[in-house]
Amino acid sequence: MSASLDNFTIVIFGAGSDLASRKLFPSIFQLARWGHMPPSFRVIGVGRQETGHEAFRWSVRERLMEHFPEAAGDTERLDTFCRSLFYVRVDLDDPVGYEVLHDEIMRQEEAAQACRNLMFYLSIPPSLAPAVVRNLGAAGLGGRERSCTGWRKLIAEKPYGQDLESARELNRVIDEVFDESQVYRIDHYLGKEPVQNIMVFRFSNGIFEPLWNRQYIAQVMITIAEDFGIRGRGGYYEEAGLLRDIIQNHGLQLLAAIAMEPPVDLDADSIRDEKSKILRSVRRFTPDSVRDSVVLGQYEGYLAERGVAPDSTVETFAAVKFYIDNWRWSGVPFYMKAGKNLAKSVTEIVITFRCPPQNYYGSYGGAACSTPNQVVLGIQPDETVAIRFGAKRPGEEMITDPVYMKFDYRSTFQSEGLTPYHRLLLDAIEGNQMNFIRRDSVEHSWSIIDSLKDSINGQVPELYPVHSWGPESSRIYG
Repeated sequence: MSASLDNFTIVIFGAGSDLASRKLFPSIFQLARWGHMPPSFRVIGVGRQETGHEAFRWSVRERLMEHFPEAAGDTERLDTFCRSLFYVRVDLDDPVGYEVLHDEIMRQEEAAQACRNLMFYLSIPPSLAPAVVRNLGAAGLGGRERSCTGWRKLIAEKPYGQDLESARELNRVIDEVFDESQVYRIDHYLGKEPVQNIMVFRFSNGIFEPLWNRQYIAQVMITIAEDFGIRGRGGYYEEAGLLRDIIQNHGLQLLAAIAMEPPVDLDADSIRDEKSKILRSVRRFTPDSVRDSVVLGQYEGYLAERGVAPDSTVETFAAVKFYIDNWRWSGVPFYMKAGKNLAKSVTEIVITFRCPPQNYYGSYGGAACSTPNQVVLGIQPDETVAIRFGAKRPGEEMITDPVYMKFDYRSTFQSEGLTPYHRLLLDAIEGNQMNFIRRDSVEHSWSIIDSLKDSINGQVPELYPVHSWGPESSRIYG
């Protein structure tokens, strides 16, 4: 990005949040250090606490030192960054505070011409988002407002609503104040290099795309495992649960990336069109189908977590079997496992190919096809692509063993260390919506999860030991 980029103001609602402390302020500071920000950008933190500009700057400085220790060794840039920080106290439900915010932005316009370009970042719970968007519009700060001549953008953190009805209502409110071309629904998974590489892997390599269909692929397995619990977020998790927290966004976005059709071009909406079509094609659940398609679990000790009800039946683990009802994927199961306090933290996608029609060689264990070909896409912590195939074991007998060819991002490429938040913030600044979620995909995703939740009909999650791989009954899902 050129340093000659027009100046702009980032307004962060929830400036005292954990997300802002751990991700947003460190990412903005690093982008400025690397020369990816204009010379006179401004960041306005919005919160409910009574504090001034200087106190806010010291607070952000301390949080930067905690979450990005390298800042301590670059005091000159840190001082410059902190001078770009401002603070406005706003009660998010009170329109009066937005008038104060409007005045603060306008006050800076003469010095920095920052009013021309405004980016609003919602680092707040989804229940507060509608009120914030409405009040921005009422204060003349919305995307359809023409008192300033520059661009307006709205970045919204997941979850986008709590179900299909609330997601539609949030989308409706946003549509009143901002055009869809100004809205960036962020999912940090879409900023990860291995996720962005899925399209390249599929559509630029002739040895894979011809095989990427029901004729050659037996199943797809998506795993999103974390080796830690809810980390003090009991109140949030009691409302969300694993299905809403992980499956509805991260999980279904990975599924869409793996299963989508080739886009007509690399335009953002062309790519998002294909992802939306896939989510629309995912088979919805019924009370009959859910019995053989879903296993829910809860880790032992969850009930003792702060903010959790003593009789809670909220799931912290889910194994789900999805089907996509279209020409390419008819009959192919897409298994998805996600959970808290599992054996290790790993996100990966395993594509398993069908076995040859006849096995001429012996194999380990004597099974007819114990070493099916696989493509394994490692998302985190290892960023890898591996291909599994059978090879002859040395010796007189004709026995095949599974072997791997592996590509590793970190050992192959050198980069400047862009994290998903660096990348997605840059995309939003530059106006590239490719790696952000469009409103129709949000609603399709919630339609899937709502059908699942409605069909479970009070299913009680099975207990599983901490640092295991979930309930025993989920083993049938791979």
